[in-house]
Amino acid sequence: MKTIDINSDLGEGYGDYAKADDAAILGLITSANVACGFHAGDYMTMHQTAVLANKNGVRIGAHVGYPDIQGFGRRHIAYTPKELELMTIYQLGALRAIAEHAGSRLTHANFHGALGNLSFVDEDVSLATLSAVKAFDPTLKFVALPHTAAYRVAQKLGIDIVASFLADRAYTPDGVLVSRKTPGAVIHDPAVIRERVQRVLQDGKVRAIDGTELDMPVDSILVHSDTPDSIEIARTIRQAAQDIGYPIAAFA
Repeated sequence: MKTIDINSDLGEGYGDYAKADDAAILGLITSANVACGFHAGDYMTMHQTAVLANKNGVRIGAHVGYPDIQGFGRRHIAYTPKELELMTIYQLGALRAIAEHAGSRLTHANFHGALGNLSFVDEDVSLATLSAVKAFDPTLKFVALPHTAAYRVAQKLGIDIVASFLADRAYTPDGVLVSRKTPGAVIHDPAVIRERVQRVLQDGKVRAIDGTELDMPVDSILVHSDTPDSIEIARTIRQAAQDIGYPIAAFA
């Protein structure tokens, strides 16, 4: 039986400000996407998150975003391909150093917020950022959404992909995420999340916001740590997978 990874975006506080209960989430997941100080996080937060992840046997990945703490990386900012390349390298390097200092290592990467949304539809942006990931460390895996430009570019570059399903987010008919500004974009009902998780694991399908049936390969399921009731959602996802025979384990 295939195992299923559960990942979450963590380390999104700054200084004395904590955005989510990272310690509790880390007891329920198997891989963490850690903010690298650009859209959120700082060296202390990164280190604390890496230490806790290591203690829980959770893999550490870089959650690369725009340098936009005030907007939490959710505002689009126009950058040149070279700027995108170097901001990616900068964040990967910072988190790898912190992870190794905490006794762990960097295993994967993905993109946050507005940068992530742009990578879903813009192959030039995906090429600039993912080429940087591969140049930095060709063994890093890319946690990616299927049906996106970033997924296709990663395939072309020969980067190992972990297909991620967002259990608490609605999808468009094209397979990208519905804008958070749209009603119904974020799903809060644990019963609905449970049904979505079991269906995608059993049938490889998810229903888009307009009712379209989408093929959805999945290696990992994301829990947004800043979503209200994220702890309950993480438990729901774990139980939903285990109830149909899927062991919970980090991706190979």
